[in-house]
Amino acid sequence: MPKYHPANERIKRDYFVFLREAKGQSIDTVDAVAQALARFEADTHHKDFRTFRKEQATAFKRHLADHDSRATGGKLSKATQLATLAHLKRFFQWLAIQPGYKAKIHYADAEYLNFSDKDTRVATARRPPRVPTLEQVQHVIRTMPATTEGDQRDRALVAFALLTGARDSALASMCLGHVDLKAGSVFQDARTVKTKFSKSYTTFFFPVGDDVQAIFDDWVRHLRDVRLWGNDDPLFPATRVEPGADLQFRSVGLERAGWDTAGPIRAIFKRAFESAGLPYYNPHSLRKTLVKLGMEICPSPEAFKAWSQNMGHDGVLTTFSSYGEVSHDRQAELIKGLARPKLSQSQGNAATMIAAAAEFLQRVGMRVEPAEQPTGTTAGQ
Repeated sequence: MPKYHPANERIKRDYFVFLREAKGQSIDTVDAVAQALARFEADTHHKDFRTFRKEQATAFKRHLADHDSRATGGKLSKATQLATLAHLKRFFQWLAIQPGYKAKIHYADAEYLNFSDKDTRVATARRPPRVPTLEQVQHVIRTMPATTEGDQRDRALVAFALLTGARDSALASMCLGHVDLKAGSVFQDARTVKTKFSKSYTTFFFPVGDDVQAIFDDWVRHLRDVRLWGNDDPLFPATRVEPGADLQFRSVGLERAGWDTAGPIRAIFKRAFESAGLPYYNPHSLRKTLVKLGMEICPSPEAFKAWSQNMGHDGVLTTFSSYGEVSHDRQAELIKGLARPKLSQSQGNAATMIAAAAEFLQRVGMRVEPAEQPTGTTAGQ
């Protein structure tokens, strides 16, 4: 049985270049497309793409549910199936207008790769996110060992993730020069740091505990004063691995280079949470922890806008819609509290919120018009 088709490989390469150079897609997206095409080719026994027909599309949809997931070991989720079919549909629509293919492939046949409405609803359903509490993350950091230099790096890594909400790809590519301990900030420079959408911004350390910040500060001083490293050296160096006397690979310290991927960072988080007796939370979940904290302690719209900018968001709505879910327990607490409001308290809260919002709008240069008086009344009535 053939493992590949030469013509397919050539046209796939052209499509990957098209995605990167014309569409500006990331390497991760291109990898996902390549995986979707690999699943399709395995299902069709690597037939030439020129033979694509609607019958192949419908057969593949039926078989896709039986494919195994490398991540979980089980079957593919509905969300993964939906994404796979979407990648394939776009590919065959593009292929249908390419020289040498447009006379062979019917553009409309790609429509047979659509998911059913029912399965699409299942795949896109929003589920309550798993978010660690601030106390849980603080507990993990405080219980992490600090015996070896590698232990100190791991503990400082989790502390820094909580202090800044930086994504794992940014953590892997951060350098010492990006950190300003005096200002309590880090500059996520997209020229060297792998930030989302290649956006540069400054993050000031979130108020998550003086001891958490002290752990990170001590790590930076260790790298500068003991290691004598400079601004271009990695903030979180990779582990140096060498063969021992028994020819088994083992850790022998730290490299003067960062990680190439975020995989080791997720492994550090997994070990840390499990050692603390807690379920595993990935690095990105700490961003939701920080948004939850901001919603609790920010006293004004302006303060929450600053909190949102500190996470790299251009708009507050991004913070609310993507990270600001209210937990079920908190939802119940808020709704029950509204059932029996105290008149004076509710009026006071409303007035405070209106005044804060008006003050913020004036500060950002928007004019606030006074409310019109109802007909037949005067301002003094």
